Amino acid sequence: MSDLLSITGKIVHYIYHNQDNLFTVARFELHQIDEKEITITGYLPQLPKDVFYTMHGFYSEHAKYGMQFQVVKYEQMLPDEREGVIAFLAGVNFPGIGKKYAELIVDVLGEDALAQMKEEPSIIDLLPKMTAKRKEALVNGVVNQDHFQNAVEYFTMQGLSMRTIMKIDAVFGKESLEILNENPYRLVSEVSGVGFKTADKLAMTLGFPLEHPYRLEAATISLVMDLCMQSGDSYIEKDVLYQKLSQAFSGLDFSFEPLLKNINDKGLLVIEEDRIYHTSQYEAELCVAEYLKSFPKASLPLLNQQELDTFLPMIQENINIIYSDKQIEAIQTFFVEKAMVLTGGPGTGKTTVVRGIVSLFKLMYPNYSIALCAPTGRAAKRLTELTGVSSYTIHSLLKWDLETNTFGHNEKEPLALDLLIIDEFSMVDQWLFSKLAKAGCQIKKLLLIGDEDQLPSVSPGKLLKDIIDSNLFPFVSLDKIFRQKEGSDVITLAHQIREGKIDVLQSGNDVRFLEMKIEDTKNAVCSVVEEALNKGYGINDIQVLSPKYNGIVGIDALNHALQYLCNPSEEWKREVKMGYRVFREGDKLLQLKNQTEDNVFNGDIGILVEIDDFNMKDIVLYVDFDDTIVEYHQDRFHHLTHAYCISIHKSQGSEYPIVVIPFVREQHFMLSRRLIYTGVSRARKSLVLLGEKSSLEKGIQKLESTERKTTLVDRLKGETNEIQIS
Repeated sequence: MSDLLSITGKIVHYIYHNQDNLFTVARFELHQIDEKEITITGYLPQLPKDVFYTMHGFYSEHAKYGMQFQVVKYEQMLPDEREGVIAFLAGVNFPGIGKKYAELIVDVLGEDALAQMKEEPSIIDLLPKMTAKRKEALVNGVVNQDHFQNAVEYFTMQGLSMRTIMKIDAVFGKESLEILNENPYRLVSEVSGVGFKTADKLAMTLGFPLEHPYRLEAATISLVMDLCMQSGDSYIEKDVLYQKLSQAFSGLDFSFEPLLKNINDKGLLVIEEDRIYHTSQYEAELCVAEYLKSFPKASLPLLNQQELDTFLPMIQENINIIYSDKQIEAIQTFFVEKAMVLTGGPGTGKTTVVRGIVSLFKLMYPNYSIALCAPTGRAAKRLTELTGVSSYTIHSLLKWDLETNTFGHNEKEPLALDLLIIDEFSMVDQWLFSKLAKAGCQIKKLLLIGDEDQLPSVSPGKLLKDIIDSNLFPFVSLDKIFRQKEGSDVITLAHQIREGKIDVLQSGNDVRFLEMKIEDTKNAVCSVVEEALNKGYGINDIQVLSPKYNGIVGIDALNHALQYLCNPSEEWKREVKMGYRVFREGDKLLQLKNQTEDNVFNGDIGILVEIDDFNMKDIVLYVDFDDTIVEYHQDRFHHLTHAYCISIHKSQGSEYPIVVIPFVREQHFMLSRRLIYTGVSRARKSLVLLGEKSSLEKGIQKLESTERKTTLVDRLKGETNEIQIS
């Protein structure tokens, strides 16, 4: 740091500021006679303009943008002349002070008033006519003005990322250093997205012993959540936790029961009989149960059956469809009941029913509002395409904030909706639905749509099945296949798989199975993709799916091979290496996290259109998601992966014209009827299965050995004694 240069001046214009990672490009006016402007870059909060700062860093010359000053750290310059101090305190950064009171401060404390307040904050209380508002302004503007920069310097030395530091600052503010030096393990339970490993790493640098109570508590809380995420259960049995904890703390002296009681007393875990819940999962389950049992808080006007009978034929004529008896039953049930669950496999007309329901609702309740949503971006876009109605992801509907993991719509700011329709409901987990429940107090009618044979949510819970099993709401299942056009063999196969059969593979036109040895499968996948490309299909029309990441035909190996085929290295293509991955201009990429502020979501697929080495410390990727360009700085590269091949889980909620899936014996422990059914039903026109047919057949016969464990059904039926959490 001793070689750093220093410049003094003020920011006059922001060229670019990323609120997520704080990377900033700004014009900076030097405090010199000529007041020359230069460009500065670095990780900075949005500092106020017209306030003097000293920036420490170094000059660098960018090939495209010229000379820049790279900021490593900064400090605010406090004026020390009478008029300068008065002007500073009378500025917009000190609400409630004003010029007259600023003059009074300087009259009492002198020209070094700012330095005195910074060195001895208690002096502020001695100023005449001091009010709470004035004190807050002086403390925030003078005393605490550099707390964030101090935190950045300290936590960076401890190896924490800028994103984590921002989250810490949002939760603990100016007390961050003091709080986390005392107990770094508070990160686990209080800062969203920060796990035990990060907290433990910080604690070890601070000299915390391995058997420290804070460490044992944090590890236990983290273990409960990790085990539930792995299994999909909403709780873990006490004896299983003891076994896992004993393995994790092998060699350490600890008492399980007192440890567990202490965590329970603090409200960080909940013990109910022999079940142990992470507090977030327990609260979610209680919230969902309470919401559904009392739904709705207010009702729509009574149904006019005569209008419904009149409008229904009109709707059928408008969308050129004649509903089956079962579909009409679904529509009638929806309008009569407060809520309904609609299920059915591919091609059974779920979307056609939804189109009719939406059209009828608009006619019968013209002054009431409707929203359609789905758990993923691709599912929401597909819902819009099929129904013609604007749809949202659940996260965007609730105005989710990535950094704080909070929602703009909640019990205090509820959704102004009368009808909510949720598609792909099998993918929705308990925690997310609890957030929707908190914001949904004004919703008067609810329609849940899903396929109970598909994979459940990635996170804990089995909402669709639990709600059906509770018999709380009417349940209509569509089972007649209507689609009799290109891709119909795919639908037939999907329905056969539900019954444990694959007869259509012998005679299907839209479905092929290519039998081969395991060592030939990867090259065969590439050949199928190449054949489709040669026929004029684009890389977004063809989706390869695989159940697992490693192995000969795992996602990683296939992505590597397919990138070489579909987007080989060229002199004119820029690329950047991140670990074992190479991101190259032209790559097909998969979004792994929701970024609501950029309107991209988990499961979205885009094309890497440009790599900009703006400076080598902050390379930027520009990815095109259906004409929405999103930029990624290096701290967000982990939000992306290649999408030539993706997991079956990640494909849920999407459809692709051509789907290719390899099946080999090394996947056997992951293959199941539900997984295969989910993958097969992603194909819209054509499906190519290849590898070892025996592996496919064994997988189809394999049913899930264990059902996810939740207590939601008991709570919906009122058969569980609940512990009230304040």
